Amino acid sequence: MEQERVFQRHRHPFKTLSLGLQHVLAMYAGAVIVPLIVGGALDFTHQQMTYLIAIDLLACGVATLLQVWGNRFFGIGLPVMLGCAFQAVSPMIAIGLEDGAGVSAIYGAIIASGLFVLVFAGLFGKLIALFPPVVTGSVVTIIGVTLIPVAISDLGGGNPGVNPEFGSPFNLTLGFGVLLFIILMNRFATGFLRSVSVLLGLLAGTLVAAFAGQVDLTPLKEAGWFHAVQPFYFGKPTFHVSAILTMILVAIVSVAESTGVFMALGKIVGKDLTSRDLTRGYRAEGLAIILGGIFNSFPYTTYSQNVGLVQMSRVKTRDVIFVAGGLLVLIGFVPKIAALTQLVPTSVLGGAMIALFGLVLSSGIRMLGDQVDLNRHENLLIIACSVGMGLGVTVLPEIFDRLPAGLRILLDNGIVAGSFTAIVMNLLFNGLKGNGNGNTSAKTDGAAKQDAAPDTLTMESGQVGS
Repeated sequence: MEQERVFQRHRHPFKTLSLGLQHVLAMYAGAVIVPLIVGGALDFTHQQMTYLIAIDLLACGVATLLQVWGNRFFGIGLPVMLGCAFQAVSPMIAIGLEDGAGVSAIYGAIIASGLFVLVFAGLFGKLIALFPPVVTGSVVTIIGVTLIPVAISDLGGGNPGVNPEFGSPFNLTLGFGVLLFIILMNRFATGFLRSVSVLLGLLAGTLVAAFAGQVDLTPLKEAGWFHAVQPFYFGKPTFHVSAILTMILVAIVSVAESTGVFMALGKIVGKDLTSRDLTRGYRAEGLAIILGGIFNSFPYTTYSQNVGLVQMSRVKTRDVIFVAGGLLVLIGFVPKIAALTQLVPTSVLGGAMIALFGLVLSSGIRMLGDQVDLNRHENLLIIACSVGMGLGVTVLPEIFDRLPAGLRILLDNGIVAGSFTAIVMNLLFNGLKGNGNGNTSAKTDGAAKQDAAPDTLTMESGQVGS
């Protein structure tokens, strides 16, 4: 433990850069897939797609820096990464294809939804009373559970309905090989090497795939060296009431999902979040959404996949995330660099994601075990129903296809559906002031912190929080 503290306090710049790159690679696939889907559905040209991907990565970096900054007005001040909100994909496509609306209406609605989050951030911040330990632990568990199917799909090679090589022996060997490599690194390596085990696994898996002829260098060859930023690239925004209401619903969903991630990271780094902390986090998210609209990219939200990386690396200071945000900005200006990250095969990413997303799940379980009285039947029922709802909706989102579009936006996201279930059931069984512990043998805060001590590194550089 003392060796890890020294490593944390005197980290070499190269090590910080490597740790930041690891975070970029962890969220890169999710960040890039959104412009690919939206641009493809709206029949964007090759030039428009190039702009959309580049500006998306740049905006991800700016949004991350806004959030991790953590000043008195905005920013949660936690080691958190932001990326484009996947739940906005379907609404954006629907707005873009609607007669009389089009692409300009998408960005008008995004700007309006960002202003909504920015203005009402204080109200959202007061909702912290709805997240006692039984709810927070359930939400974090739900996040891990709902992300794991994505990792399994990637490990097989991507979307099984699109990739004819899905589940091939090569993809499975590559994906599970990367997972085994990461496990062995965490078993036998120490210090910095163990902290960057995911990055080393991604590099090793990509090299193996390259020797097998499974890495396509075309994106690298075709990419340019510089890409200029242009506000309102797709034209001046237009404002349609129906489109604005739709994107506001998406923003509310994003805020609900981000709250769970904030609470999870707060527990991991040992910081007790207040309503003011959450308010600053929501303001930063609102600013990021507005910037996404101005630069014609996407709404932005907190990425839960990076929580697992913080837990695995056990490096919890903000300097690493500052580097990651800066790298995303650089990549956004230099498409050639962005193309390098596109060389990582999907199955390689999937193998690494299983470990990361599984750690998110185990983090939620630890919260429930440390801070919630699991001898109370009511708490067990809250956990069972909320996790069951989150997993069920993730596996079969089509169950809500016949409901109105506005309701589907809220219900076909497993994290939001499960979180809503946990909040409502906790209010029903424990009330607004209940913490789910009752009067029995749940651990005290001091005991919980003592148990968590081996996983907590010192915050000498880049102190978390303001």
